[in-house]
Amino acid sequence: MRPTYHLTTLGCAKNQVDSEKLEAMLAEAGYVAAGSVDEADVVMVNTCAFIEDARRESVETILAAKDAAKPGARTVVLGCMAQRFGVEVEKALPEVDAVLGLSSYGNLVPTLDRLTGWQPVQIRRRPMMDILHQVARPAPTGPYAYVKVAEGCDKPCTFCAIPLIRGKQRSRRPIEIRAEVEALAEAGVSEVVLVAQDLAAYGRDFDGAPRRPDIVDLIASLSEVEGIRMIRLLYLYPREIRRRLIEEMASNPKVASYFDLSLQHATQRLLRDMKRPGGGEAYRALVEDIRAADPDAALRSSFIVGFPGETDDDVEELAEFLRDVELDWAGFFPYSPEEGTPARDLPGRIDPEEVIERQRYLQSIQDEITHLANQAQVGRSLEVLVDQVEDGTPIARSYRQAPEIDGVILLDRGEPGDWLTVEVTAAFGTDLEGRVTG
Repeated sequence: MRPTYHLTTLGCAKNQVDSEKLEAMLAEAGYVAAGSVDEADVVMVNTCAFIEDARRESVETILAAKDAAKPGARTVVLGCMAQRFGVEVEKALPEVDAVLGLSSYGNLVPTLDRLTGWQPVQIRRRPMMDILHQVARPAPTGPYAYVKVAEGCDKPCTFCAIPLIRGKQRSRRPIEIRAEVEALAEAGVSEVVLVAQDLAAYGRDFDGAPRRPDIVDLIASLSEVEGIRMIRLLYLYPREIRRRLIEEMASNPKVASYFDLSLQHATQRLLRDMKRPGGGEAYRALVEDIRAADPDAALRSSFIVGFPGETDDDVEELAEFLRDVELDWAGFFPYSPEEGTPARDLPGRIDPEEVIERQRYLQSIQDEITHLANQAQVGRSLEVLVDQVEDGTPIARSYRQAPEIDGVILLDRGEPGDWLTVEVTAAFGTDLEGRVTG
C-alpha cells in the first residue's frame, strides 16, 4: 500500500504554487493524495509567517490537523514559518514529527520515507532552496494559474520579514518560465498570473548580459504563447515601475491593464520610516502616468494602518490621497511588529483598538470609491473569463478583477474556461452582473 498524504496550504499565491510543485514531487515518489485529513498517513501544513495573525492561523491549523488525523498518522510542518522559526516550532509543538522550511524541500521525500517506512524505487535529493522551480506542475484545475517568476526580495522595508524568510531576489530564467507557461496553456489555462515579491524588479539580479532581460521582455515573450489570452501582474513596487512597463501594459492586448501597486501609505514621513521611497505626491504622479497611458486601467493597492508613529493627521492625509486618486480596489491591514524587523523597535506603537477604528474609517472611504467605480462599468462591454459555475450561476472576471482578491461578474450563461463578451447590467457591492452578448 502506497502511503497517503494530505496537504493544507495557507498564505499567498506563491505558497499555493509551492504546494502544487510539492504534490508533483510526492506523486513522482509514489505518494498518493488523500481525500481528507483523517484518511492520510502523513498530514502536512504549508504555513505562512508574514504577520503574527498568519503565524497564529498556522499553529491553529497544525493543531487542528493533528487532532483530526487518524491514529498513527505523522504530522509535517512546511513553508515560511518552518523556514524562519523551525527550531521554535519544534520546541513549541513536540507532537509534530518533522519541520521542513523552504531550504529543506529537497529532503521532503526522504523525510516522508523515514516517517512512513515507505521504500520507493527512486529517491531524488534536491537540497537547494529554489528546488521547486525544477519540478513539473500537476495538471491545472481551472482556467487560470499563478506562475512564480522570482523568489525573495532585495528591498529594505523595515516592517517586512520576507527577506529574512526567503532571502534576496533570485529571478528565474525566462526560458524556464516560458516553458512552464506553454505547458499550462497546453493543459487548458488561458490566464496566467505572474507573482513575485518584487515583480517589477524581475531580472535585475541577472549578471553578465549586455542588457539583462527585464519584466517587459518576459511578458512580451509570454504573450507569444499560443492559448494564453491574458497575462496579469501582481505586486508592483512603485519605484520599479518604469515608463517602458506602463506602455507595454497599456498597449499589449494580452496583458491586463491592471496595476497592483505596493504603496503602503501616503505620508512621506511614515514611508521614510518604512524605508520606502516616495510619498503622496510621487504616487499621485505615478497614477497620472498610468491613466495617461490607459484611462481605463484598473488600479489596486494595499496600505498599512497603525505603523509606529502614525498620527490622526497621517490617517487624514491617506484618506485625502484615496479620494484624490480613486483606486478601483484597496485593502487596509493593521501593522504587525515582526521579530527581526527594524520597525519592531520603533517608538510610538498605536493602540490596537485605535488601529481597528482607523482601518474601518479608511475602508469605508474606499468602499464608496469602489462602488462608484463599479457603477461606472454599467452599460460597458467587457471580455470576461468564466472561472466557475456556482449554484447554477457562472462567475467570471474581466481584466479589472484579479482572482480571489477582487469582485466578480455574475453571468446569465457560460461554462468554466469560456471567454465571453458581456454587457454589464448592474453593480452591487464589489460585484457586477452581466449579460452575455457574444
